[in-house]
Amino acid sequence: MTAAITRKGEILPQQGTSGELTRVMLDAEGAGGRLVRRLVDVAADAAYAGTAGTGGELWFVIAGSGELEANGSQVVRVGPQTGLHLAGGTRYRLSLAGREPVQLDVVGLPGLFNAGEGFGGEPRVAQLADCAVETTGDRRFRVLFGPGRGCAAATQFVGEIPPGRAPEHSHPYDEVVLVLAGQGVVHLGPAEQPLAAGSCVHLPPGQPHCLENTGRETLMVLGVFHPGGSPAQKQKETEPG
Repeated sequence: MTAAITRKGEILPQQGTSGELTRVMLDAEGAGGRLVRRLVDVAADAAYAGTAGTGGELWFVIAGSGELEANGSQVVRVGPQTGLHLAGGTRYRLSLAGREPVQLDVVGLPGLFNAGEGFGGEPRVAQLADCAVETTGDRRFRVLFGPGRGCAAATQFVGEIPPGRAPEHSHPYDEVVLVLAGQGVVHLGPAEQPLAAGSCVHLPPGQPHCLENTGRETLMVLGVFHPGGSPAQKQKETEPG
């Protein structure tokens, strides 16, 4: 497996049966199974409805406010920077709760559901503002879900990267990163690719890499690890040449 990069502006959206527009940013066979990342846009006259796959899904509301109806009964109000973990088999329908369209990141996880997390149960909700700030070097991150934090199978986090470049490193798990704001470069050994809001990167286990913030503002990234792990867990670290 090799690293892959996609960009929102280069992918044509597909209109769903409820009127939503979906861009498939990643559909890859990871070390632990198939990972699928979608960016979903829901306008005022549309909704987003379906059933979570057997591995469950991790959602993150990038913009807008909505009402999520789960399994035909429970209603959850969500807004910007809300994370959700939907167990496999959860039936959902997301509609707008305001005038602003909803922008949603959806990562479908591989494998079967975890027996300890139920199947088709109630969605678990995490607000980014309520998550503790952790650090690795000069970089800050906040974990919304992960082992021991409502999702045994994977980790969802938001990272803040200040201007500059960190040492090259790798992780023992699949990592999928979506740039929320800022600009930078992803270094992949001797290769590099530019990054901006809407860029998505898939890093397979053991892939040497580092993210460099080449702008003046904080580079904000939304990451998912599978299997779950900490953003501070690194297999190796070397100073950049």
